[in-house]
Amino acid sequence: MQTEPRLCLTGVIAHHWGIRSFRPLQREAIDAVLSGRDSLVVLPTGGGKSLCYQAPAVFRQETTVVISPLISLMKDQVDGLRSSGIGAVQLDSSQTPEERIACGRELRQGRVRLLFLSPERLVQSETCELLKELEVRTFAIDEAHCISHWGHDFRPEYRQLRKLKEIFPAASVHAYTATATEQVRQDIIQQLGLVNPEILVGDFDRKNLTYRVVSRRGPLLRQVIDVVDRHRDEGGIIYCIRRSDVDELTQALIEHGVKALPYHAGLTSQQRSQTQEAFTDEKCDVVVATVAFGMGIDRSNVRYVLHTAMPKSLEHYQQETGRAGRDGLAAECVLLYSGADFFTWKAVIEQSAANQNADTSFLQNAIAHLREIDRYCRSALCRHQLLVHYFGQRYESDNCGACDMCMGDTISVPNALEVAQKILSCVARVKERYGIGHVSSILRGENLAAIREKGHDKLSVYGLLKESSQHDVREWIYQLISQGALFFEDIQSVSGHTYSILRLNQASWEVMRGTRSVRLIEPAKLKKGQPAKASSVSEKSWDGVDKELFEKLRALRRRLADERRVPPYIIFNDATLRELATVKPTSLVRMLSISGIGDTKLRDFGSHFLEVIVEHSR
Repeated sequence: MQTEPRLCLTGVIAHHWGIRSFRPLQREAIDAVLSGRDSLVVLPTGGGKSLCYQAPAVFRQETTVVISPLISLMKDQVDGLRSSGIGAVQLDSSQTPEERIACGRELRQGRVRLLFLSPERLVQSETCELLKELEVRTFAIDEAHCISHWGHDFRPEYRQLRKLKEIFPAASVHAYTATATEQVRQDIIQQLGLVNPEILVGDFDRKNLTYRVVSRRGPLLRQVIDVVDRHRDEGGIIYCIRRSDVDELTQALIEHGVKALPYHAGLTSQQRSQTQEAFTDEKCDVVVATVAFGMGIDRSNVRYVLHTAMPKSLEHYQQETGRAGRDGLAAECVLLYSGADFFTWKAVIEQSAANQNADTSFLQNAIAHLREIDRYCRSALCRHQLLVHYFGQRYESDNCGACDMCMGDTISVPNALEVAQKILSCVARVKERYGIGHVSSILRGENLAAIREKGHDKLSVYGLLKESSQHDVREWIYQLISQGALFFEDIQSVSGHTYSILRLNQASWEVMRGTRSVRLIEPAKLKKGQPAKASSVSEKSWDGVDKELFEKLRALRRRLADERRVPPYIIFNDATLRELATVKPTSLVRMLSISGIGDTKLRDFGSHFLEVIVEHSR
């Protein structure tokens, strides 16, 4: 029977994971598991959730069952644990009967600390009998937001987990997620039947991420390539709404010399698996995908996430951008936004609800989520502040130094109040009966039949903004909506079609009277060829790092990973490589001071990396 060294908790963590200090709330989450008290833990992606249930299992030398939604995610976690000298297995549908029998034998021999299962396999009678035989007393639910109907990634199969407390009444259940509003948190607790749970909610602010919301202008490919070129030879994820967009953009990037692969539900299971494996193994730099891609990705050094259109909720946005910089190093998140994105998603959601006969409350909730992220995209406030406030927390800093608003990517429109008054006056002059397109055309003085027929070319507001582009006028209208000085009202026509008209409110009249201020923004003008400004976080992440040595260590990591047929981050993540390239330890003993290097990895890989460091230092 395999046993771990009898060490204290911190000794166990240092021995296996090479971690010598706790991140916020990790100690409290671990204590909840060790005391047998149910818990709900909400920590941002990269916040160290997995250690909260893995460390107690190793420390107590008993089997903990982990519920995970994807086979690929389980495999990555099992590989990572084994590379750190920890017994871990998974039971899933891809295994042969012989492989499942071998797993059962390892479990009964007490050699397994973490057993990974899908929700469907957990409730099978054969699996339940095995877990009862093992007297399992700890269950960890990963991606726990999947159980909530109000969450951003609801999965019906997760509802089966409510049976856990019935089948294993003496066991404690621990739910973990990176993204959950107060409503979702309460739903998770109710659905799982958690008893007096310890509720731990971490800081939602991802300080290492730089957020940019950029208006879509001109050819989409040009804007995409601008971002990709800033991160040549680095890992990135590009999200699109439609499958056809994924295929077209992937091909265009390949022609531009980018190692890109597509991922969407229209591909075969084998094709999706190949894309995911190539990306995880760093044989592909960029994945272009629909929202179907992401949950199973455990690659820690994704350096950017690019949305070619607005996601359908702030929860989705937080989750998807959270896949960048999981190693704690600087990463960039760019969202290419158009006001039309709201209506595109609204049509998709309504069609989906009609096809599935969804109840009206679900549809209303989905549209409400859509309006929230639409306001986020149009806002002229700090992005970090907006995200943190949305999840119910305070943001103290006046300037994050890591978003488009705080880094000077945008500038205030001169005479913003006067511009706003012209727009609002136009809405009033047309008696609040028209939408954005018609109002902006009047303000720009466009010679259109639709305007002449209604006599709107005779209005005093006709041509008041003729020097401004159609794009700018539309964006300013959207910004007034986001600041509450205008709003949309959906009107149903005789033919049954729904369209939106602009309506005024009390705030509109206050702006027109000059008793209420507004802020309108536009992109700052960059000189031709001038790169986007780097955030302070990005600049600091390379402080003291010998970049030439870092690349040598990165090449060694890739070679060792290929030899062992595991993803490179399983060897060491980028943060560990950068620390090695900064400290440049001269002995194996000194390498133990580097975060991410435990005893097992030091034994397996230490001499290889030390040789490269010493040779480079000569």
